[in-house]
Amino acid sequence: MKKAAVIESEGLNFSYGTDSVIENANFSIYPGEYIGIIGPNGGGKTTLLRLMLGLLKPTSGKIKNASASSVGYVPQQLHFDRSFPITVLEVVLMGLLSKMRFWGGFSKADKKSALEIIEHVGLSKYAHESFSKLSGGQRQRALVARALVKKPKTLFLDESFASCDATSKKCISDLLLDLKAEKKTTICMVTHELAHAVDVVDRVLCVEKNVTEFKASEVCEHFAMGLIIRR
Repeated sequence: MKKAAVIESEGLNFSYGTDSVIENANFSIYPGEYIGIIGPNGGGKTTLLRLMLGLLKPTSGKIKNASASSVGYVPQQLHFDRSFPITVLEVVLMGLLSKMRFWGGFSKADKKSALEIIEHVGLSKYAHESFSKLSGGQRQRALVARALVKKPKTLFLDESFASCDATSKKCISDLLLDLKAEKKTTICMVTHELAHAVDVVDRVLCVEKNVTEFKASEVCEHFAMGLIIRR
């Protein structure tokens, strides 16, 4: 029997004022799937991701969101005050704020979990260093660690490779492939890297106002015909 969808939309529409961004989107995402979300700039990819997260409300239609308590989210970039004295460990622990004890502070077990995931993304030597001193790719790895430390059932990533060097890109990609193999986490990744997406995802959602579903194996054929992304 097929499991219930983690995310499901029916006749989903969204507009910013009079500017229609998502039109009549119908799709379902199931537990353990690795979904790539592609499309042209301004096509609505990030808007769709925010609708999935429940950060935006549909103009009309319906969407079943992933449970907020079991979601990890990696934004394209984090806007922060570079003079603010926060360490990499403290950034990662932000992923466990819901577990913070009522009198403040994190347990030894929480700190141990944070340090373990920091090691997993290759940033152990920076754990107690200022987050602002990291390179763009290293910061992105730290944000991935922040999202994963809570062991989310659904992980959303918005252009997570955009500011990454080759080392950081491989590190994040390998982590996602490990999660895919375990089949315990549903992954939804917005990406411009079509070739990479085709190699790793189970299905693709192409967003250009409408949302079109493809199996990963079908994408190259349609791309070659100019039906996916106009450049």
